Amino acid sequence: MDTVPPPPPAAPAAAAEDKTVAIVGYLTLIGFIIAIIIHGNKKTKLGAYHLRQSLGLILTGFVASFLMIIPILGWIAAFILYIGLFVFWIMGLISAAGGQMKPVPLLGEQYQKWFGTAFD
Repeated sequence: MDTVPPPPPAAPAAAAEDKTVAIVGYLTLIGFIIAIIIHGNKKTKLGAYHLRQSLGLILTGFVASFLMIIPILGWIAAFILYIGLFVFWIMGLISAAGGQMKPVPLLGEQYQKWFGTAFD
């Protein structure tokens, strides 16, 4: 009776490594810098995509911080924007953990255009 050896497993390690860069890129500014370093060793489309999304969220957060200069209305606007950024950050993190290249709502597609070849 002939037994056929099982096929070699698909390369899940590569997918896991891709996800690692994508996920770490969303974990604070320090995590973003670490993800850039890791991504520099092995560039992947998933990693580059989520690094661009994360960069966009970080820069949008910096812009929102300038609203804090304006008393009362600026504080309220910045607070609302920060809540939105937090929700978008969670959505991006979930997308990265799932290995999907799904843009964050509202500005995700724009981030890809603005930072088009960054991290490629």
